[in-house]
Amino acid sequence: MSGLLQLEGINKSFSGVSVLKNVKLDIYPGEVHALLGENGAGKSTLMKILTGVYSPDSGTVKIDGQPLTLHSIHDARNYGIEMIHQEISLFPSLSIAENLLIGREKIFSKMGFIDRTKLRERTNEVLQRLMLKKDPNTLVKELSVGEQQLVEIAKALLMDVRYLIMDEPTAALTDLETERLFDIIQSLKASNVGIIYISHRMEELFSIVDRVTVMRDGQYIDTRMIKDATEHQLVSLMVGRSVTERYPKEQASVGEEILRLENVSSAHVHHITLNIRAGEIVGIGGLMGSGRTEVARIIFGVDRKTKGNLVWKQQVCNFKSPVEAIKKGIAFATEDRKQQGLVLSAGIRENISLPTLKQRSKFGFIESSKEKTLVNSMITKLRIKSHSMDQEACRLSGGNQQKVVLAKWMATEPSLFILDEPTRGIDVGAKQEIYRLMNQIVAEGNAILLISSDLPELLGMSDRVYVMRDHTIAGELQRDSFDQDVFIKIATGGELQ
Repeated sequence: MSGLLQLEGINKSFSGVSVLKNVKLDIYPGEVHALLGENGAGKSTLMKILTGVYSPDSGTVKIDGQPLTLHSIHDARNYGIEMIHQEISLFPSLSIAENLLIGREKIFSKMGFIDRTKLRERTNEVLQRLMLKKDPNTLVKELSVGEQQLVEIAKALLMDVRYLIMDEPTAALTDLETERLFDIIQSLKASNVGIIYISHRMEELFSIVDRVTVMRDGQYIDTRMIKDATEHQLVSLMVGRSVTERYPKEQASVGEEILRLENVSSAHVHHITLNIRAGEIVGIGGLMGSGRTEVARIIFGVDRKTKGNLVWKQQVCNFKSPVEAIKKGIAFATEDRKQQGLVLSAGIRENISLPTLKQRSKFGFIESSKEKTLVNSMITKLRIKSHSMDQEACRLSGGNQQKVVLAKWMATEPSLFILDEPTRGIDVGAKQEIYRLMNQIVAEGNAILLISSDLPELLGMSDRVYVMRDHTIAGELQRDSFDQDVFIKIATGGELQ
């Protein structure tokens, strides 16, 4: 077929450590080809070679049998190769249109000046395709994480792409936004665009993918038609062993109520009433922008409530800052671990010990032995894979970064753990580790408030789920009556049968 993209015999090493070993991949125009593998399998390195960020030590990239010269991202774009990255790389203080302009100035230049009218028109076209109802002049910092992810997708669609790499494109999207994205993918397929689709959400693959290639430990493992594969087979190929249960929820003993919100409102949500008991995993779900994270921000003292009561362990409280919430025993692992959860340039040790420095300090100096004891215990307990406790957080895989975030909050010994998108962008094996930790947390008599846009995860790991719509709680589901269709109808305001 004309336009076949091939990567053949790709090898790549860094400082003598082999990262890719004789890897192959071929993509046809008009197909969606999933690339699967755990974090560290080599997917990102392979895609950086395809987009000109890295040069392979050996091997070739070809279109129709003709080798490509790829020394930069611009070289890749000249061949029609674009990538939507997992990590958001937008400029918060610039508008949506200005973010789409960066790196593409020539397209909108006229006699040395930017054609603002053309830029606005093209931005509007792309936003309409994504069904993102925002003015092109809206500043990115005013958008939610999910909306920012859609802007990342818009950057790629602005160009005439032949091959589009999507790295976790739905990680911050709810089911409704995901369906919209799938419609866009179908239209791209119809336009003969080849799509490389990287996702840790296995259920998506069977909805949108034609073929799938699995990598493990930097090596090619297998390629097969998605219709001839099962989820269990693919997971086993990825991890090299059998994974028997996707959501290993364990039932813990439910104790006394530790948190209750009574008709609480803020600038962002209204009339929130909920409760959480020790030993429970309580979920909060809803569409993007429904107010899920804003409820957590009230509990953690980030946003001020304007009315209602927050009752913590039978006492009415009003947390004016996160410091007060932490002292009471509340931890909050935010959805954006890179921007809000970690100091990326600091080591594992500094990140884990940061919230509890006072407990490990004497006369204003950190007691190194106590700090190391804490960090070593957390590395062992959470099975964090690293070269040493001083390895920089930015050099860890997504799953291990998330474990460091969890470790630093576990060190505070909280009674309530708020987890906002805890498995976003991490692989199947790392997810299993996070779920194991969640079970452990509630088994020890603590509670978890789980916020997730991954509906199967939300229903798979929760005891109860509050469903939000239009910045308030629209319904509550008990585990014995969990139903995805019912959840979606409540979240969207649809009629129940």
